[in-house]
Amino acid sequence: MLHINDLTYRIGGRDILSNASAHIPAGHKVGVVGRNGAGKSTLLKLITGDLHGDGGSIRRARRARLGMVSQEAPGGPQTLLDNVLEADTERTALLAEAETASDPDRIGEIHQRLLDIEAHSAPSRAASILAGLGFSEAEQARPLSEFSGGWRMRVALAAILFAAPDLLLLDEPTNYLDLEGTLWLEDYLRRYPHTVLLVSHDRDLLNNAVTAILHVDQGDLTLYRGGYDTFEATRRERQEQQERLRVRQEASRKHMQAFVDRFRYQANKARQAQSRLKALARMQPIAEAAVDPSVNFRFPEPDELRSPIVNVDRAAVGYEAGVPILKGVELRIDGKDRIALLGRNGNGKSTLAKLIEGRLHAMSGEVRRSGKLRTGFFAQHLIEDLEPEDTPVAHLQRILPDLKEAALRARLGTFGLIQDKAETQVRHLSGGERARLVLALITAKAPHLLILDEPTNHLDVDARQALVQALNDFSGAVLLISHDRHLLELTTDRLVLVADGQVTPWDGDIDEYRRMSLRNETPKDAGQGSEKDRRAARKANAQNRQRLAPLRKQVKATEQKLSRLQTEQARIAQALADPKLYQDSSDKVTALNQQRVQTDKAVAEAEAAWLAAEEELETASGEAA
Repeated sequence: MLHINDLTYRIGGRDILSNASAHIPAGHKVGVVGRNGAGKSTLLKLITGDLHGDGGSIRRARRARLGMVSQEAPGGPQTLLDNVLEADTERTALLAEAETASDPDRIGEIHQRLLDIEAHSAPSRAASILAGLGFSEAEQARPLSEFSGGWRMRVALAAILFAAPDLLLLDEPTNYLDLEGTLWLEDYLRRYPHTVLLVSHDRDLLNNAVTAILHVDQGDLTLYRGGYDTFEATRRERQEQQERLRVRQEASRKHMQAFVDRFRYQANKARQAQSRLKALARMQPIAEAAVDPSVNFRFPEPDELRSPIVNVDRAAVGYEAGVPILKGVELRIDGKDRIALLGRNGNGKSTLAKLIEGRLHAMSGEVRRSGKLRTGFFAQHLIEDLEPEDTPVAHLQRILPDLKEAALRARLGTFGLIQDKAETQVRHLSGGERARLVLALITAKAPHLLILDEPTNHLDVDARQALVQALNDFSGAVLLISHDRHLLELTTDRLVLVADGQVTPWDGDIDEYRRMSLRNETPKDAGQGSEKDRRAARKANAQNRQRLAPLRKQVKATEQKLSRLQTEQARIAQALADPKLYQDSSDKVTALNQQRVQTDKAVAEAEAAWLAAEEELETASGEAA
C-alpha cells in the first residue's frame, strides 16, 4: 500500500527525516509515534504531497484513494449531514449526473454503480458516524455555521471517515473529541476495512485500534508489530541491548588504544599496533541510547488543609441568568481526592470545574471553600493566552517575583523546560512545551487542588506518562477532565458523571462507562449505582493510593541521596586519578582516600536503603492490586 524509500526532508538545514524507509502493507492500521517535534505531522504532509522531500521517494498503490482531515474547520449554511454526504465525491457526482442524463445506457450504468456503492444507505451511514462523534439527530440538520470550531472539526473528521479512503491519515484526531467520542473512534478504527496511519499520543487508542507502531525518532522510521505497550517493551529491550553493546565496544576500544599507545614505537610490536589502529578507524561507534531528560514532572507539595476543602451544596450554575446548565449539584472534595468528571462535551464538565474553582458563581445553593485554599486551573485557553514574545522565565517571574533567575530556571526544569528552553520565546516553543509551561505556572504557588481540563492535548506519550507519575506523587487533590483513558484509570479514584443537567457519582469503572457509551445507554439502563461493592472498591483504591504515597516518597528520597553520593564518589575517583595530585602534599592524598572510604561505605548503605525501599513499594503495590 505505502512504500517510503530513503526519504529525506530538511527544515532550515536540519534533517527532520534522513534516509528514512518504511513499508506499510495494505489493510494495516499503524500508529505513528514519536516525541513532539520528531516529524510525525511532517511525514503525513509528505505522504499527501503538501510537502516535498529533499531526497528519496514515497509510493502508494495505484488508484488508492487518500484521505486526511483538513486543517481548517468547514463552515457555511450547509447542514452537518449534507456536508458529510458530499465527502463521497463519486456518489455526489453520480447523483448530479442522474438528474440530467438522457442516454438510457448511461442511466443504467449510473444506477448500477449507485447500487454497487450502496448509495441508498449513505444517509444512514453518515448519520451513524455523526451520532458516534456526539451529534444528535436534530443537530445533524442544523447548519455548520451554528457550531464552534471544535465541533466543526468533528464534522470534518466524520466526513473523511464516511468517504472511507483506501489510505486514511489521521493527525491527533482525539484533540477535539471528548472521552465518549474517543471511545467511539477507537471502536470504529478497529473495524475500519482499509489502511490507516494514525498520529496519536493516546496510549489506549494506540493499544486497541492499531496493529503496528511506526516510530519517528532522530530522523529515522522504525516499524514495530503490535500496539503501543508491545512497542515500548520491544524498544526498551533494544535500547538495553544497544547500551550493552556500546559499553562492550567502549571497553574494547580503550583496550586497543592502550595497546597502540604502549607499543606503536616498538619495532617488534609496530605491525600489531598498526593493525589495531586500522581496526579502531573502521570501528563504527554505537550511539548511547537516547534518553530525554525532559520527561519528568514534579508538582510542589502544598501544606495540609482540613477536609473538606470544597463543598458544593444544592448549587445551580450557568452563564445566562435564569438558564442554569447544572442544577442541584452536590459534591464534596477532600484534601486527597482524585476525581474524574465524565460526560459528553457540552454537558457541563468545564462549567462545573469553573464553579469549583470560583470562576463562576452559583445561581442558587452554596459553594463553601476552605479559607486558605489555593487552586491551580489548567485549560486550553491558557496555552493560547501566553505572551508570545516572553520567555518561560519571564512568565514565571511575574508569579514569583522574589525568586532569583537560577531558582526560576530550576522550577521550570521540573517540568521539562531545561537549558535554553527556559529562555526561548513562547512563540518558538512547541505545543507540548507551552502546555508544560502552563503546568509550571498554575502550580507555582503549591495549590491544594489541581483542576485539569484536557491537560494532555499537546503532550506526547512520554510526557503523558510523566504527568501520570507527577499526579500520583502529588499530595493534594485533583479534579480531572480528560479523554485520555490511561490517565483517568491511573490517577483517579472517584468518577462523577455530568449529564442531563445533573452531577451524580458513577459507581462503575471506566470500562463499564465505555460499554455504556458505545451502546448509547443511559446510566439507569446500565444499572448505574446498584452495586455497593463498586463503591467499596473505589474507596479501597483511594486508601491504597494514600498508603503507597509515603513509600513512593521514600523511594524518591533514597534515590536522590544515592545519586548525590555517586556523584561525589565519581568526583573523588577523578581527583585520585590525577597524576598531579601525587606531586603535592601527601596530606591531600590521605584526605581524599579517607573521603573515598567514607563515601564508598555511604554509597553501599544508600544502595541498600534504595533497594529495600523499592522492594517494599513493589510488595505493597502487589498487595494493593
